[in-house]
Amino acid sequence: MIISASRRTDIPAFYSTWLLNRLRAGFAIVRNPFNSSQVSRIDLNQDVVDCIVFWTKDPARLLPHLSEIDQLGYPYYFQFTLNGYGKRIERNVPSESQRIATFVKLANKIGSNRVIWRYDPILVSSDFSVDYHYQRFRQIAASLSGYTKRCVISFVDEYVKTKRNMKYIGLKRMEQDQVFQIAKTLASIGQQ
Repeated sequence: MIISASRRTDIPAFYSTWLLNRLRAGFAIVRNPFNSSQVSRIDLNQDVVDCIVFWTKDPARLLPHLSEIDQLGYPYYFQFTLNGYGKRIERNVPSESQRIATFVKLANKIGSNRVIWRYDPILVSSDFSVDYHYQRFRQIAASLSGYTKRCVISFVDEYVKTKRNMKYIGLKRMEQDQVFQIAKTLASIGQQ
């Protein structure tokens, strides 16, 4: 079983203590987000867990505990989101420079092959143009050079809730050919 920690909330950033307690205990109790009366016990012992994938924008609080997770016998890697939007979009995350420093520290501790950089979601607006993304991606890629071997990108999905929440930045709809061109250009920058 692969544990995806976490898609609903940033467990490494906000719930490291809870996570360590659950790994030590070998199980977690999980409430279904769509049916609050449905509660499941999930085994987390090393016999059933093949890997833990940590999805995070800030793993700093988990860094001091990685040796314990190693000693407990859990294989893991990180999907680390770093996209350079700043406080306009991401109000509650540390500064970009702090997160880059954490990224470097994490990669030095566990290896660059176990830290995947996520530049996502890509959104285009009057404040965040396509050229903005090329420039920011280039700058972040230069800072992370040697500390990761892979970058994953994705584009914002235009759900009703996304449109409503992003209305204040003037979210622009991207056509398929524009998405392909952005992806191609970012791939070229990444290869450099």
